[in-house]
Amino acid sequence: MIVGTCEVTFRAEWVSSLKEKRMVVKSLVEKTRHKFNVSVAEVDLQDEHKMIVIGFACVTNEKRHADSMIQHILDFMEKNTEAELISAEYEVF
Repeated sequence: MIVGTCEVTFRAEWVSSLKEKRMVVKSLVEKTRHKFNVSVAEVDLQDEHKMIVIGFACVTNEKRHADSMIQHILDFMEKNTEAELISAEYEVF
């Protein structure tokens, strides 16, 4: 069993409230979960309205497939939000 995890940090300068941030996060999380069938959630900085940290995990039987899946998800997330992708740290084990 191969598990791939990733923590993605976005900056959303235009967001002015936590309510607005929740709408952005909820949309991105739901779209990602629906398209890729992975576990995904906001994992850090919930009280800071301009920063978004989302984590996701996938399970597969090949390391190459996990790497590919993580890259596709990162590309999808970047294209489906106006927030700027700051960093993405991933691990496959």
